[in-house]
Amino acid sequence: MKLTINARNMIVTPGITQRIEKKTRKMERYLLSETEMQVKLHKDKGDLRVVEITVPMGNNVILRSEASAQGNLFAAIDEALTRMERQIHRHRTKLGKRLREDAFPAEPIYIEDTEPEEDIPQIVRHKTYPVRPMSVEDAAIQMELLGHSFFVFINAETETTNVLYQRKDGGLGLLEPEA
Repeated sequence: MKLTINARNMIVTPGITQRIEKKTRKMERYLLSETEMQVKLHKDKGDLRVVEITVPMGNNVILRSEASAQGNLFAAIDEALTRMERQIHRHRTKLGKRLREDAFPAEPIYIEDTEPEEDIPQIVRHKTYPVRPMSVEDAAIQMELLGHSFFVFINAETETTNVLYQRKDGGLGLLEPEA
């Protein structure tokens, strides 16, 4: 995750930077490594300290939180980061639920064969599901959310059907068909 801290009418001390970095480290597990988090600090009239956090999530989704505290910047930072963590968790949960709801039909279709042959493996379950164009990164996230070892999707860049799978060494593999 890329963190950017900007301040207006105040100085960002190393203590402030350390506090923000420490609190954002636990959010890294929910976000992709290329996700940018922008933290803006400013002092308003009187002694009001305001913290604004913006995280663009892609697909036209921007998460934003804001908090203020009278005279205590650290309290405002903690509150804004807590709100952002809740939003990120809610967004990920919503994405997971939407994916699970759309991934498979309400009633799976089962095909039974009355006379199976011994040497040929038999199909014991058959599913259909809608396949939507998406990036490889989105497919990896959705595969992780589903908890599957593979994921079939239409690659938005090449417009071909691809298979993303979990390798035994922990990495990911991508199968792209050739015409």
